Amino acid sequence: MNAIVALCHFCELHGPRTLFCTEVLHSPLPQGAGSGDISGQNEQAEEEEGGIQMSSRIRSHSPAEGASADSSSPGPKKSDMCEASGCRSLAGGHPGYVSHDKETSIKYVSHQHPNHPQLFSIVRQACVRSLSCEVCPGREGPIFFGDEQHGFVFSHTFFIKDSLARGFQRWYSIITIMMDRIYLINSWPFLLGKIRGIIDELQGKALKVFEAEQFGCPQRAQRMNTAFTPFLHQRNGNAARSLTSLTNDENLWACLHTSFAWLLKACGSRLTEKLLEGAPTEDTLVQMEKLADLKEESEGWDGSEEEEKPLSQPDVVEGQELSKSSPETSLMPDCNSWNVAHRRLSVFRSLRHMRQVLGASAFRMLAWHVLMGNQVIWKARDMDLVQSAFDVLRTMLPIGCVRIIPYSDQYEEAYRCNFLGLSPHVQIPPHILSSEFAVLVEVRAATRSSLYPTLFDDEQSLNKYEFVVTSGSPVAADRVGPTILNKIEAALTNQNLSVDVVDQCLVCLKEEWMNKVKVLFKFTKVDSRPKEDTQKLLSILGAAEEDNVKLLKFWMTGLSKTYKSHLMSTVRSPTSSESRN
Repeated sequence: MNAIVALCHFCELHGPRTLFCTEVLHSPLPQGAGSGDISGQNEQAEEEEGGIQMSSRIRSHSPAEGASADSSSPGPKKSDMCEASGCRSLAGGHPGYVSHDKETSIKYVSHQHPNHPQLFSIVRQACVRSLSCEVCPGREGPIFFGDEQHGFVFSHTFFIKDSLARGFQRWYSIITIMMDRIYLINSWPFLLGKIRGIIDELQGKALKVFEAEQFGCPQRAQRMNTAFTPFLHQRNGNAARSLTSLTNDENLWACLHTSFAWLLKACGSRLTEKLLEGAPTEDTLVQMEKLADLKEESEGWDGSEEEEKPLSQPDVVEGQELSKSSPETSLMPDCNSWNVAHRRLSVFRSLRHMRQVLGASAFRMLAWHVLMGNQVIWKARDMDLVQSAFDVLRTMLPIGCVRIIPYSDQYEEAYRCNFLGLSPHVQIPPHILSSEFAVLVEVRAATRSSLYPTLFDDEQSLNKYEFVVTSGSPVAADRVGPTILNKIEAALTNQNLSVDVVDQCLVCLKEEWMNKVKVLFKFTKVDSRPKEDTQKLLSILGAAEEDNVKLLKFWMTGLSKTYKSHLMSTVRSPTSSESRN
């Protein structure tokens, strides 16, 4: 986490002062930091936050022997320091503390003040504000303040017991400074808990020292019996004691360095950025609706109804399919058969693979019928091959427009399914074969003379088949076709795009055209605009061509019930009616 953690103190002689700060360095150490690598002790800290266990391993190094502090380092003058080290943490020749995080190659450096002049100014201003004007009620507790120019600050003020101080206590604060306001606010609960733990430890140590001193020489009675002398607490020399003296801990600064370094690492590791996908897509809404319907139906079924349920017609669910071949079929495709088919490689793996197998012209005809909502019929003996073909072709359509019967022993009407798999002996009605609203793909055993040349080794499994694509309304080669079909073909022919990238292109194209469908649905079905206005809208959407209009009307059937009901309820609401009037 790119932040600075600092311990600040309010000196009764000099005002707010920074005692100790820890910063993150992603570059080589600045001059004056301890560069000598003297073997240290591995510090391990583990914390469980939100059920996730985090650990950071920090190698703490002792100060380098013979190193000297940077004389040009910014900071208060020597005359501004308390003689009894009340405003000082590290000695004049102390080079500071350095911890190396080997996992991220980040260094955590602790000094009394940051070496960079701009950082020194930011920390100095935050220190002054945290111990003067930016305090919570009671002067002890957390508070947030800051701006874009000087950074944002999480500050926690607290008191430390001191038997020689005025009021028997001194005022301190621990501040965390960073430029990312949202990140710091989201880290509030984490920082509050960990910094509160550090404060409790400091206060506990100081309380023990305070009680021991009061037991030996009670200061309250002594002060009451002594005549008041102005600034007595400043002249006696013991009042402005250092924090190490107040806690009786000579290793205090090394421990604070370890705590601050771990705090910076742990706080930076607990939050990660995620891409916000926005509102759910139409496919997501349709899937949620189908799952809800299936759950409701399964809860309503009982054993007697299942026994009386006829099996004369294959069941069809939008976006899902059932096969008639087995009476105990699942509402989801058979994953085992799919895996077996993959092992045999007698399947279509992607749209690009299908286009290579069928040929460019046959694939364009087939894809055109799929996008227009016409019935696509496959006749083959291999059920897995038909299933794989439907799994590939359905990726071009919204889920709400997909109705599949993967394999049947009799022809099914187009209103029941737009993807139909048939065994080779099934007779198709003549009017369907000559219809312009259907396309037939026959999978035959290839003769030796009709074997096409193999482009890839994994196409050898499909080399034994011959695919014949026929329709009552073949798509002319010079026909423009729907815009989305041309873009799909451009993506498939671009060999620089992998299969995964092509899949993402399909998702984007479907979402783009579903947005146009939503606009057209509201314009025509909800607002009931005249045809002239509809034509103008189609021109604006870039879908005025005949094929594009047919595609939009078919895809309109795939809109989710949630979206349709939302539009209708909005139109019928009183506020909407008043605005239209």
